[in-house]
Amino acid sequence: MKIIAATKNKNKLREFGEILKGFEIISQEEAGIDLDVEETGTTFEENSYLKAKAIYDLTGIAAIADDSGLCVDALGGEPGVYSARYGGEGYDDKGRVTLLLKNMENVPDEKRSARFVCAITLVSGEGIITARGECEGKIDYAPKGTNGFGYDPVFFVEKFGKTMAEITPEEKNEISHRGKALGIFAEKLEKKQYS
Repeated sequence: MKIIAATKNKNKLREFGEILKGFEIISQEEAGIDLDVEETGTTFEENSYLKAKAIYDLTGIAAIADDSGLCVDALGGEPGVYSARYGGEGYDDKGRVTLLLKNMENVPDEKRSARFVCAITLVSGEGIITARGECEGKIDYAPKGTNGFGYDPVFFVEKFGKTMAEITPEEKNEISHRGKALGIFAEKLEKKQYS
């Protein structure tokens, strides 16, 4: 089955390909699409649906999208669905991490809990499949590691005693929010559990 990944993020595309090995995942670029869908939803599920539906409507080919982000308990769930836009225009990954750490500077260790959340949606001619995955951790005090992207350098995972940016891609796929969501998604797709 050919599926267009509704993302321009090369890291997400790589993770889709690594986990969904039995499917032909192609990028928007490979499909000749240059489309930025406005994420107007208030939940990860709504945003992933908006992106997948826009690509499917444009091409008639099954489309998969994810919306993911970091939810920090001490910040009332922020940055949440605004993770990629945290701080506003002009902030890159490093700037967003710096802002997050600044907002967390007086938060004690026992209150630094957070989770990565990922919602995956497939829109196809056969219907819609959704899946959600979460990865629990806490916000570290400084960036560590060079693997991963986004908030990975400050997201500490107890299982490995390291940040997401310090573990291998294989370890990350095993425990990550996207890895979990894609695992659930692949199972639903295999069983054709469309809604």
